[in-house]
Amino acid sequence: MRSTTLLALLALVLLYLVSGALVFQALEQPHEQQVQKKLEDGRDKFLKDYPCVSQENLTKFIKLVAEALGGGANPDTSWTNSSNHSSAWNLGSAFFFSGTIITTIGYGNTALQTDAGRLFCIFYALVGIPLFGMLLAGVGDRLGSSLRRGIGHIEAIFLKWHVPPGLVRMLSAVLFLLIGCLLFVLTPTFVFSYMESWSKLEAIYFVIVTLTTVGFGDYVPGTDPGQNSAYQPLAWFWILFGLAYFASVLTTIGNWLRAVSRRTRAEMGGLTAQAASWTGTVTARVTQRAGPSAPPPEKEQPILPSSLPAPPGAAEPACRPGSPVPPKKAETPSPPTASALDYPSENLAFIDESSDTQSERGCSLPRAPRGRRRPNPSKKPSRPRGPARLRDKAVPV
Repeated sequence: MRSTTLLALLALVLLYLVSGALVFQALEQPHEQQVQKKLEDGRDKFLKDYPCVSQENLTKFIKLVAEALGGGANPDTSWTNSSNHSSAWNLGSAFFFSGTIITTIGYGNTALQTDAGRLFCIFYALVGIPLFGMLLAGVGDRLGSSLRRGIGHIEAIFLKWHVPPGLVRMLSAVLFLLIGCLLFVLTPTFVFSYMESWSKLEAIYFVIVTLTTVGFGDYVPGTDPGQNSAYQPLAWFWILFGLAYFASVLTTIGNWLRAVSRRTRAEMGGLTAQAASWTGTVTARVTQRAGPSAPPPEKEQPILPSSLPAPPGAAEPACRPGSPVPPKKAETPSPPTASALDYPSENLAFIDESSDTQSERGCSLPRAPRGRRRPNPSKKPSRPRGPARLRDKAVPV
């Protein structure tokens, strides 16, 4: 993900959080003030009815009750005459509490109060959460495969009715969502509403909060002491299958998003290729209409004596070095043509050789007088011949 996209997503999430905070504050703060006022009115009434109780002792008692309720105590029962199944730590309740740890829901209605329990919870969560994640992935895969297999038969029926394939895929996705919501959202809503005496809104609120692993803990199933101890373990199995269904839905959405992203990248690549092809075609047409391009500048040649302007009265040479040479006949072999060299000491040799070569080709170039011709440094001085050579030798007397 690009940094700009990540920053935009972060800004969107922060804006979403701020808007949610403002809405929750506007909705819940007045109710909190009413509850606080009700508590103060009740305390004042109690002190008025029982003047023998001081306000300090009453405040301590209220704090004690709040801590006891937070630790899992139930004010409707008494420990002396209560049976084992009404305890917050019987086998069914402890099983459900362990399930809320590894599912990361953590309702919070029951909390650990001992140091040994908290230490054990650390290692229990570190091992149990990955283990439950593997189980959730396996169950979600099997559950999604079963639902898709069942929906596949329905798709075959629609295809027999000559329904367009695109519409069939859309209908299958809608059916997948509807069947999952019916099994894991609507049916548990009615069951919890009946078993816990909750309203429909409270029941569906609990279902959604649980399956999204938010788990506020204000509504928890099986907290009534009169309920069966197997009720909470059954609720945990519903949580397992519900989370597996939601995991399969999220996996399907992720696969769909990857397919859409892959298709979008392919389409953008095709558009880019078309744009490049169109640009190349337009450039070629413009170049053809504008005519041939100017030849690149030739390499700067050294100034040669033959290229200097001729003195007044001198005959104009037929051709100069650097001018186009008339084409040579095919039957006459052409001698090797020398090119201008970059070294100043070799340019003079090139002048002589090019003059001879061009004169052989029929180009009448004026030659310098013999006495004034410059020596060719690339050639060795020739040895004297004839009498001059004999005079140079030492003759013994």
